[in-house]
Amino acid sequence: MEVGNDAIVSMRGVTKSYDGKNLVVRHLDLDVERGEFLTLLGPSGSGKTTTLMMLAGFEAATTGEILLEGRSVTRLPPHRRGIGVVFQNYALFPHMTVAQNLAYPLTVRKIPRAAIGEKVQRALDMVHLAGFDDRRPAQLSGGQQQRVALARALVFEPALVLMDEPLGALDKQLREHMQFEIRALHEQLGVTFVYVTHDQAEALAMSDRIAVFHEGVVQQLDTAEGLYERPHNGFVAGFIGESNRLTGTVRDHRGEEARVSLDAGGEVVGRVADAGPAGSRALVSLRPERARILGPDERADNTLSGQVRELIYLGDHTRIVLSVAGNDNFVVKAANTGHALPHGAGATVTVGFGARDCVALKAPAN
Repeated sequence: MEVGNDAIVSMRGVTKSYDGKNLVVRHLDLDVERGEFLTLLGPSGSGKTTTLMMLAGFEAATTGEILLEGRSVTRLPPHRRGIGVVFQNYALFPHMTVAQNLAYPLTVRKIPRAAIGEKVQRALDMVHLAGFDDRRPAQLSGGQQQRVALARALVFEPALVLMDEPLGALDKQLREHMQFEIRALHEQLGVTFVYVTHDQAEALAMSDRIAVFHEGVVQQLDTAEGLYERPHNGFVAGFIGESNRLTGTVRDHRGEEARVSLDAGGEVVGRVADAGPAGSRALVSLRPERARILGPDERADNTLSGQVRELIYLGDHTRIVLSVAGNDNFVVKAANTGHALPHGAGATVTVGFGARDCVALKAPAN
């Protein structure tokens, strides 16, 4: 989707501290656009779940303001915000049937009894659980419980639904199936979803945009393609997908490209992200599928000598692990298209890649 300026949520200068000293979320400015699927992604302790809980009202912001549809909800309790929430543990009432679980948020909102049954059935139909009305949560599989939790969040037709690691308890196959189901439901309903996960692949597969959190700060807010192809800094480059890293010093800049003299010898030209001026320490990041083993007559913008350490056949591609420019875990993903590959460990090869296929970043402080 194209993100415009129709924000349903605006967080302005939001911080969170539990002890009055350390900030878990630092000066957060974040807009959630109406109808989008926004994922908050980051490692444990990065501030993503705390941000979601402040938006839901289960945690109070230390400073700043949270606006929902243009009105401040910073000090409103959760039940007055009109937001649907799905938790990782589903939080279903075990003594209630599926229908009673779904009816509960309608009852507390004083929806007329005549309308409740119709709304419950519509929600069950949405998540493909028609006929499960009288079952209790203990009689359902993990995937079915997850569907009930999602239906309960949607049954009162909120404009915003928050999900905190909702697929974390499911096995891999079911988790991937539910990713598709949730994404399809989002597109069908047009409801705004804010989704928390630490799983990069899940975020890339499901989201319109992704906010990458680290140490309480959004490092980059972008589409999946933008994060993968154009990381703004070394954390994003390393956290999103797999990347090879080579260290060195910026020699000079040429427009949007920088030349980097590598510590282990040799030189690389790459796109500039946040690399500093000449003399600055730099990190060159390269995706494994963008590198290739060059034949005798092949050329590339950047060429480096490497020694094969391991070849792993993975069906559609072979994973070649090399020692290159001081990196003993430099990976090339070579498509299995019939082209000749190195014969085995110990072989010396030339690795090539384009200047536009790697990015020059500021080296992290030691």
